Amino acid sequence: QVQLVESGGGLVQAGGSLRLSCAASGKVGSINTMGWYRQAPGKQRELVATITRGGSTNYADSVKGRFTISIDNAKNTVYLQMNSLKPEDTAVYLCNLVSFVIISRFTYWGQGTQVTVSS
Repeated sequence: QVQLVESGGGLVQAGGSLRLSCAASGKVGSINTMGWYRQAPGKQRELVATITRGGSTNYADSVKGRFTISIDNAKNTVYLQMNSLKPEDTAVYLCNLVSFVIISRFTYWGQGTQVTVSS
């Protein structure tokens, strides 16, 4: 069993900052990427940022320059530093992990943490 435990969400005013954490535990296998997605009410889930074990990153255009993703490989933990938050960043943020066991690919999701940005 693999568990993804997220923390760090909350309520913040526009222009403020939050830092999300997601720790993976259990038989995670060989981690390929970890990342964050978000889903706002009535909208589809969308990619926020991903990072490979080697540190290569990918960001949604809407968060470039404001959000920074990082990974601690020793702790199997991914972080998302969110600065200059906007009301449109309000959503449930979900942690994602993609790993391999031999040649099998597995995708795991956390339960999500709410981020609310007030104007």
